[in-house]
Amino acid sequence: MSYTPLTTTERVKIETYLELGMSIRSIARRLGQPSTVSREIRRNPDYMAERAQKRYEKAKTNCGAKTKLDDTMRRTIVEKLRAT
Repeated sequence: MSYTPLTTTERVKIETYLELGMSIRSIARRLGQPSTVSREIRRNPDYMAERAQKRYEKAKTNCGAKTKLDDTMRRTIVEKLRAT
């Protein structure tokens, strides 16, 4: 099963629907992503689309493999490669 992140537009719709007093189920039905909508609202209490989008972008920059190569190691490797 693949995961599709929410767009900014979808986040604005969630915020609007919540302000109108709609239930999470009815919002999810409209957007077609029940689990995603539920998790999104749970992760962001007092839901605000802009704040949720910034939180998503920040989390996205922190994911993925971290490099073990620091500046000292990089310089050492470059020096050794140039020496050969």
